[in-house]
Amino acid sequence: MRRGLAIAAGALLACVAVLLVLSPRAARPRGITWLELTEAGSGRTIFAGALDYDEPVALTWKNSLFNLTVTEVFAARAGRLDLTQVTFADPRGLPPPAARPEDLDDLYHTGGPFHVEGLARPLARAVFRIGEIGDPALAIAGRTIRFKQEVGFGGAVLLQARRPCFRLDSSLSEKCAYLRDLI
Repeated sequence: MRRGLAIAAGALLACVAVLLVLSPRAARPRGITWLELTEAGSGRTIFAGALDYDEPVALTWKNSLFNLTVTEVFAARAGRLDLTQVTFADPRGLPPPAARPEDLDDLYHTGGPFHVEGLARPLARAVFRIGEIGDPALAIAGRTIRFKQEVGFGGAVLLQARRPCFRLDSSLSEKCAYLRDLI
C-alpha cells in the first residue's frame, strides 16, 4: 500500500514537472524588473513600477560637448537594465553611421554622430545630476519623465533597478509584481 502511494506521488510530481517545463511560461525568459526613480535630495518618488522582461526604456539627453542629441536604449532584464543601443544623432537629420560595440567607449569621448547596437551593458543604479544643457528625459511605460521638470537645475535623480520584493515596507504594486514574477 505504501509503495503504491509512493509510486503514485512520484508519478504526480513527474507530471507536474513535465507540465512546468512544457508550459508557455517556461519557454520565455523570466524576470520582472522593479524600477524606481527618486529625487536624490528628498527621497520623493518620481516613478516606481514593474517592467516585463525586455521592456524598453529610453534615456534621451543633449551632449554638451558636441551639441548632439543622445539616445540610450535599455532593456529590462530580471532586476537590472541592460544598455542595448546608443545613438548620437546627426544634427542634419541624416541617419548616423553604424559603429561597432567595442568602439562605444571611444565614441562617447570623440564626438560625431554614430549608432551602436548589440550591447548588453548592465545598469542597476545611476545618479543623474541636472545641469543647464543636458535636459535628460526617460521614456518608460508609455510616459516621458523630464528630469529637469521633476527636480530642477542642480537637483539629482536616483535610478534604481532590482527584482521586486515582498517586504512589509514594499508598496502594494511591488508586492503584486513580486507575485506575478513567481507565476
